[in-house]
Amino acid sequence: MNDAKHPVPVLVTGGAGYIGSHAVLALRDAGHPVAVIDNLSTGFRFAVPDDVPFYEGDIADEALLARIFAEQGTRAVMHFAGSIVVPESVEKPLDYYLNNTVKSRALIAAAVAAGVPHFIFSSTAATYGMPDAERVSEDTPQQPINPYGWSKLMTERMLADTAAAHTLNYCALRYFNVAGADPHGRSGQSTAGATHLIKVAVEAALGKRAHVAVYGTDYKTPDGTGVRDYIHVSDLAAAHVLALQALVAEPGRSLQMNCGYGRGFSVMEVLDAVDRVTNMAIDRRIEGRRAGDPGALVSDNARIMATLPWEPKYADLDTIVAHALAWERKLSEFRNQE
Repeated sequence: MNDAKHPVPVLVTGGAGYIGSHAVLALRDAGHPVAVIDNLSTGFRFAVPDDVPFYEGDIADEALLARIFAEQGTRAVMHFAGSIVVPESVEKPLDYYLNNTVKSRALIAAAVAAGVPHFIFSSTAATYGMPDAERVSEDTPQQPINPYGWSKLMTERMLADTAAAHTLNYCALRYFNVAGADPHGRSGQSTAGATHLIKVAVEAALGKRAHVAVYGTDYKTPDGTGVRDYIHVSDLAAAHVLALQALVAEPGRSLQMNCGYGRGFSVMEVLDAVDRVTNMAIDRRIEGRRAGDPGALVSDNARIMATLPWEPKYADLDTIVAHALAWERKLSEFRNQE
């Protein structure tokens, strides 16, 4: 399908990673020329289609970025490269400020120097910290409680200040809990030792883990376990393509939007869905709360629904689980052949 009225050459940073690889697929499906830069520290070369120009390198390498922008005629950056594990950010804060903030500054500087006019940033609901609101809107105060959230919020701030001073507009998309895999089996969550609940649960279903830990059963939620807003990675990728088109249509406007479905599921509800989809019972081990985990984090997605012509296709928990499971099986076959 080629529905891009005006194709925009895009550089995707972290395009060999989980969400970035799905954005590459969505951009190509929409008819936009794409190139990828990734240092492969957590990404996988096989996640990038063979016909997509690939640069193995670091987003802090401004000379390399200048060359890529010139070679590819880049008009937009979609920035996914970074570190994402919250507990690790508490243990290694300087690593997170380097990877997520300092290197983002270098990337933004290179984009400004090359005259790249549009920038889409992979931000996070972690910038809100532990909000009191049942649903988190973009007007909810951003008060991170860990270095990961702060490192992302600092980059949002840099983009806002840069957009005020230069010919650049941006969109910061604040993700809730991303899960699932490409429905056509082209990409998925491939990271070993991932901490995402649905990834962990489908690994357990396939015997790759002995059990699933449930951290905390005493939250003020219907069943006592943490509630999160799970969004299918392909719906998220589609939102990025629409955000790009919005930035191109109105060069003077920047956007900050939540990316979620506005519906929460508890840990137990997610595990029940995995049991349903796999027709088996996963071993659940109850453990204590993890530090810094809010009881519930659910998006108010009114702004993105009003701003973009975004129509989620996979807003169904069992569908998200089924796609994650299919990818996990494919990954097992792929690694067995290596």
